[in-house]
Order: sequence, then C-alpha cells, then structure tokens
Amino acid sequence: MTIRPISARVPRLAGPALAFFLAAAPGAMAACSDPAGPGVDWSGCNLTDAILTDADLTNANLTDANLTRANLTDATLGWADLTTANLTGANLTRAHFGASILVYATLKGANLTDVDWGEVDLRGATWTDGHICAETSPFGACD
Repeated sequence: MTIRPISARVPRLAGPALAFFLAAAPGAMAACSDPAGPGVDWSGCNLTDAILTDADLTNANLTDANLTRANLTDATLGWADLTTANLTGANLTRAHFGASILVYATLKGANLTDVDWGEVDLRGATWTDGHICAETSPFGACD
C-alpha cells in the first residue's frame, strides 16, 4: 500500500474554495466595530469607556476584551465568555450574568450594585478589592 501526502489527494481548488467559504461564513468577519448584540465577537477588543447600557450581549465572545470603565448598567451577559476580560472600574449595576464565564477576569474597582450573578464562573478572577477568587469557588460566588 502506498501512502500519498494529503496534498496529492485533495484537489488543487479545495484550498482557495475552502478559504472563500470560511471567510463568507456568518461571524467570520466579526470586528471590534460590530454593533452590540447577541453572539457578537469582541474578543481582544479595546472597549474602554464603552457605553453598553441595556445591551444584550447574550453568548458574546468578550475573551481578553478591555472593558475598563465601560458602562454595562442593565446589560444582559448570559452565557457570555469574558475569560481574562478587563472590567476595571466598569459599571455593572443590575447586569445579568446568567451562566457566564469570567475566569481570570479583572473586576478591580467595578461597581457591582445589584448584579445578578446567576451561575457565573469566577475562578481566578480578580475581585473589586484585588482579592483573587479561589479556583474552587462555586458558581456564582468568589471565595
């Protein structure tokens, strides 16, 4: 049996065609300038001082986003991924987190008045006072 390299088994147009279809796929062109909405991909975006009051960011990808001093009052963040996001000084008054992921996020100096934490994952997050949430913190709590 002869084993041929994959390049010999795949038609020559597969690479360019595949690249075209991936680029045209919904969400593939996500950018930091995209409007707020469910499922938005703002990973790595600089959203310092952003005004996102009442924003629906359900299922949003906010990993490694800079949300320093952002206003997220009454925002819905259910099932959003905020892993390593920087929320330093952010206003999260009455924000709804549901089952969001805030693993290793920074909340130092954030306003957490009446936040609905739900089943949020805060493992390793930096709390408002600089305390690091334990890796064993139960969902919805920072121990």
